[in-house]
Amino acid sequence: MNSLDESSRIFGSPGQKQRTQQERFEKVRTLIRPSSSEASVELATELAELIQSRQESGEKVVLGLATGSTPVPFYRELIRLHKEEGLTFTNVITFNLDEYYGLQRDHPESYYRFMHDQLFDHVDIPEDQIHIPDGTVPMEDVYDFCLGYEKAIAEAGGLDLQILGIGRTGHIGFNEPGSSADSITRMITLDRVTRQDAAADFMGVANVPRSAITMGVGTILNARRLVLMAWGSNKAEIVQEAVEGEMNDRVSASFLQSHDQAVFLVDEAAASHLTRFRYPWLVGPVEWSAEMMNRAVVWLSSKLEKPILKLVDEDYNEAGAGDLLASTSEAAYQVNIDSFNRVQHTISGWPGGKPGADDSNRPERATPFPKRVLVLSPEPADAFIGMGGTLNRLKEQGHEVKLVFQTSGNLRVADVAALNFARVVLEMGERTDGEGWSGQKDYAQSIVDAIADKGEFGVDPELVRRLKGMILRGEARDAASVCGVGNEESRFLDLPFYEEGRYRRFQSSGVDVEKTRGVLEAFRPDIIFATGDAGDPSSNQAICFQVLSSALKSLENGDWSANCNVWLYRGRDRPYEAHEIEMAVPMSPDQLQQKVDAIRKFMSTSDDDVSAPARNQEIASTYNDLGLAEYEAIEAFRKWRM
Repeated sequence: MNSLDESSRIFGSPGQKQRTQQERFEKVRTLIRPSSSEASVELATELAELIQSRQESGEKVVLGLATGSTPVPFYRELIRLHKEEGLTFTNVITFNLDEYYGLQRDHPESYYRFMHDQLFDHVDIPEDQIHIPDGTVPMEDVYDFCLGYEKAIAEAGGLDLQILGIGRTGHIGFNEPGSSADSITRMITLDRVTRQDAAADFMGVANVPRSAITMGVGTILNARRLVLMAWGSNKAEIVQEAVEGEMNDRVSASFLQSHDQAVFLVDEAAASHLTRFRYPWLVGPVEWSAEMMNRAVVWLSSKLEKPILKLVDEDYNEAGAGDLLASTSEAAYQVNIDSFNRVQHTISGWPGGKPGADDSNRPERATPFPKRVLVLSPEPADAFIGMGGTLNRLKEQGHEVKLVFQTSGNLRVADVAALNFARVVLEMGERTDGEGWSGQKDYAQSIVDAIADKGEFGVDPELVRRLKGMILRGEARDAASVCGVGNEESRFLDLPFYEEGRYRRFQSSGVDVEKTRGVLEAFRPDIIFATGDAGDPSSNQAICFQVLSSALKSLENGDWSANCNVWLYRGRDRPYEAHEIEMAVPMSPDQLQQKVDAIRKFMSTSDDDVSAPARNQEIASTYNDLGLAEYEAIEAFRKWRM
């Protein structure tokens, strides 16, 4: 760390914000690092320096800590520093941002449990120096408890550093839209979007608590330093809004703009919507590669709501993209044609390649034909949400398709699905004469009893979790059948990291890589369709993609892997923008309905899952607005370059 320029350090000089012309739209200091792991190591190193310097002078360090998947890599690095480099936390006092109201402290999704699992149980911080809001305080005592929490922070000397994440609604802590800049610790009702985002953790949105105790925005802003972390392209849009938008109570993270020691520490994916990356020609000169030209033309067409081929020189000049024309010494007409052709060439009704065709301008090569196509789905519904129409198209065009569900997805199955199964078995046993049903009835009753015993916020025992996995297997096979994929063409991989973990706390191992490598070596695909590259690094989808990446790298010298194309689709992650798409597969109304029917086979789906076909229609509408052919819907893909 000492080799870093002072301006590049996370704990920079007070008031340091904009440093370059490219950052001129950013109203709060924003540091971009290649990955979450590199950013986390850097932050942990600087914090260790602070802790050690305070130890030398006999002083405490008061930290505000966050939960969720975002800070997990940071906490793991702190643990490593403690165990391998002797960093002690005996002079550290901590205050956590928030806690769900109504959860006992031993509940696996309580933030008390989370913090002990992820940090406190692995370092030497004294228990009496740990402070976490108590979600079990009687309702009539909540107000006094919150005032006491504020008092405890003040008596500790105030927060030296507050660590933050950011939610989809732009919230910090649980300061949902409407939270004022001077709000203090209090109980708050959780936003619908926030509860939906936590639904997988609690195995159904119905199980997510409706309230939480949270530090207020004012409490957070009183910290001497603030570091907000964000990973993955799913956070890109809200990061841009918080960094470049106006301060307002609709996005509580935007209030960090008013703090002279606030830093947004993000990876490249989370930074992708910032103006300097998304529209770099608006902040300075750029190298006009074909890809950059295409991005600018598509942006201009969308901004002015004019088809690409109708853009004129004045449009470029008045919108700040005149440098594009100057760099090419061409009129808008020729630039438009080049960009139009580039976008048009992404459209293909042959996602596996068209046999006997000139493939020089097609997304996928013509040979070999038919191809061995491996479709990977992190959770069973992902492939149908992201590429259900393309999956069917590949089958219809004669390719050998193998659909592999990387995890069982049982954590996403609601209790009602398991209860429905158990109750049907019980009723069948009661209505059927003869022997042979006693064992089935006992099993079904054990499921009913286990779900009742675990209560509203309880954890599924292995018996229930296994049943939920079997239910999801049946739903996945039904969905695959709708798309033309038979039982013998699909497989459940049941990667161990998922079976042994929980959402936000997954950790893969070499066993996961070896199981994935085994599938690759056995099938030797010509094409792989995968997702997860855009997700939060600790999400199921992102970990499945990381496992695939490791498996492929271990095979990079294979006689088939060098010729294997990997196409990325978006399941539950942010959809591709028009300029990002490299293969656009059109769907007819019947094919779109077929995709809808496949998704409906899954009982445990969210609003976002159900709206996937509508997003496909939006992509088609965007292509139509650019001046291309009008389709009912489009599924979008991008080639992965290892």
